[in-house]
Amino acid sequence: MVQESTQAEDAVIAEGVDEEPIEGNRRLLDGWRLTSVAAFAALYALFHMAALNGVSISDYTGINVPLLPQFPMETWNFRIVHIAGALALGFLVYNALVYSDETAPPGTPGPWDKIAWVLLVPALFALGTSVWFARTVASGTLPEMGGLTTWPAFPGTPIYSQEVWYFGVPLLVASLGGIVLGWLEQAPRNRFRASDILLAVCAIAVAAYLIPIYSTAARNSVGTPFVPIGIAFAATAGTALIMELTRRVAGMALVVITGVFLAYVFTAHLMPGILAVSSAYSWQRFFGHVYSDAGILGPTTAVSSTYIILFIIFAAFLQASKVGDYFVNFAFAAAGRARGGPAKVAIFASGLMGMINGTSAGNVVATGSLTIPLMKKVGYKPRVSGAIEAAASTGGQIMPPIMGAGAFIMAEITGIPYQEIAIAAIIPAVLYFVSVYFMVDFEAARLGMRGMREDELPKLGKMLQQLYLFFPIIILIVALFMGYSVIRAGTLATMAAAVVSWMPVLMVRIFPNSVPVGSVAGMGARSIAKAFELAGIMSIQIIAVCACAGIIVGVISLTGVGARFSSVLLDLAAASQLLALFFAMCISILLGMGMPTTAAYAVAASVVAPGLVQLGIPQLTAHFFVFYFAVLSAITPPVALASYAAAGISGANPMETSVASFKIGIAAFIVPFMFFYNSALLMDGTWFEVGRAGLTAVFGVFLLSGGVQGWFIGQKAAWIIRLALIVAALFMIEGGVITDLIGIGTVVGAWLVQKVFHPDPDAPIPVRGVD
Repeated sequence: MVQESTQAEDAVIAEGVDEEPIEGNRRLLDGWRLTSVAAFAALYALFHMAALNGVSISDYTGINVPLLPQFPMETWNFRIVHIAGALALGFLVYNALVYSDETAPPGTPGPWDKIAWVLLVPALFALGTSVWFARTVASGTLPEMGGLTTWPAFPGTPIYSQEVWYFGVPLLVASLGGIVLGWLEQAPRNRFRASDILLAVCAIAVAAYLIPIYSTAARNSVGTPFVPIGIAFAATAGTALIMELTRRVAGMALVVITGVFLAYVFTAHLMPGILAVSSAYSWQRFFGHVYSDAGILGPTTAVSSTYIILFIIFAAFLQASKVGDYFVNFAFAAAGRARGGPAKVAIFASGLMGMINGTSAGNVVATGSLTIPLMKKVGYKPRVSGAIEAAASTGGQIMPPIMGAGAFIMAEITGIPYQEIAIAAIIPAVLYFVSVYFMVDFEAARLGMRGMREDELPKLGKMLQQLYLFFPIIILIVALFMGYSVIRAGTLATMAAAVVSWMPVLMVRIFPNSVPVGSVAGMGARSIAKAFELAGIMSIQIIAVCACAGIIVGVISLTGVGARFSSVLLDLAAASQLLALFFAMCISILLGMGMPTTAAYAVAASVVAPGLVQLGIPQLTAHFFVFYFAVLSAITPPVALASYAAAGISGANPMETSVASFKIGIAAFIVPFMFFYNSALLMDGTWFEVGRAGLTAVFGVFLLSGGVQGWFIGQKAAWIIRLALIVAALFMIEGGVITDLIGIGTVVGAWLVQKVFHPDPDAPIPVRGVD
């Protein structure tokens, strides 16, 4: 939102830029419904903060409360609760259909709601059976079947039958019925649907069954043909619920890709070539496998249940303490006067915001609603305005130290320390943003744009007086590099955000003339509770996406298709290593299209990265290669989520915007190949090697930007000069001494041609056979 400031007439002051957008299918609850969901969301986030820091009530009171979790929790149980809570909360917050103006009038439930209430009976029956089972497990007296601990038997009932008829069938009927019923009827936006309450109960029933059974020896049967049938039923229902919630919060792209992988599991024995498996997988074996640490409860959920949710809480506290607004206002004050000022503001602001919020499209909506209209105002075309914001927001996902949570997933998958990953990301992130900056600057120079006027901007002096608002980020970085764990560092940074929120209030009282820019409000108990509530709601999408990506990871781990893909890369590398890398790039982008960053990287890392490692590429380089292209799928036509979100704000054609954003981010498509040829760009080498590689690469992306935009030495460049600049850029980026000398020689030659011959910059490229 843009607010008129009293400090300067017509000054642009950002407020609320980091507030979560209200999706078209999110409920706008009121009364007791709003209170109950807010309390649920806040407790859900608080549960994670307590669990991750090992805090329990009994630690402080000496009283053991049986109904409350005791920490530390067993890993699988913690992840099951993590997913179940997000599912239950997500179904209550997000409707199955996008709302329109024509919704059913309040107080008149439709016919499908009545069916949903009926289906609530088998759902509650399945939940009750799971609770009874959990109590029996806690007693320690369980029967065995085939040497495996299994269900306790109801008197006179075979064990297999009660798993099927007392739990599995009721749960599956209720879950699938609730999903279908949600698609059939619209409802008032301020009320719950009966079908969504039904799905929330089913999510809890799945967890209530899996937690006790995974506490027994039956856990050892996961992934084998001997898995208890009850696990297969619970996993089938849980998988369906995860895919439905993912559809609601992230669209169809990831759901369709997941559906393709699921179809592959049961048809793999019929496939030709490298896709074939020796024998068919049974439904029971696969779904017993997928809801384990080899699938849904594996690396993606491990990260979402620890690092991601922690930094979502951190982001919520930054939002509540108005630090996000300060980032944007500081960017305006620092860069708004430069030519094409709002575009450069978008680069700085989106980089700062994007590294925290974890989604390219979400960052576009947050900061783009302010920067895109201002870019249009100073002369950028609508498609270019949207493209600049999309490219900058996408770059936020590769900006250390947080990297939109991607660094944490990479650390979990590779076992490489987080600090090493964050340090390695510095030069690539600088190259990306320097490239986008040059592209924007040269575009502004070609079009003769101005910057924003002094009276249109926040006062830089005022912004410098509020530098203390950067303290939470600084504390996070310092704590990480002092050797604190990521969880402890994130917790300290979150606490710092609450403390820092009081600084403007104290400064005003101490120095009455130091009126801060934007809102001033210290975080009290109500604000802290609101921050936890925001964190709970904000976490729904990323948890659903990570769990859905875990389904794909489970398919890959069971079928071994990733290893067979690696053999294809090896065969290609025998012919050309560059061709193998290009093929890996295409697959990474394809797998990432339409998906949030974390899911895109998790899937690509499972399919592509192992093959690159087998080529002899260091593990860190291979995963950075995959990560970059998974991120860049957000601005790669034809499915470019960030570009489409920006086009919705700018009013431009989505495809034209995605092509323009691809052009602006073109250097980022070259940077991953640079890792392969010059590992010094990932801080692998001596300080001299790293410094020389960084400087020559920056000069290279400067030349590349000039060649793409047609701007060189303060004037428009002819096609021959542009071609020479692009060639010189590629030599400079490669990083060797000889290639650097060739690149410098090419630039000098281009400069001489420009000075001596003055080629016409508007002359067309000559094509044989065309006059």
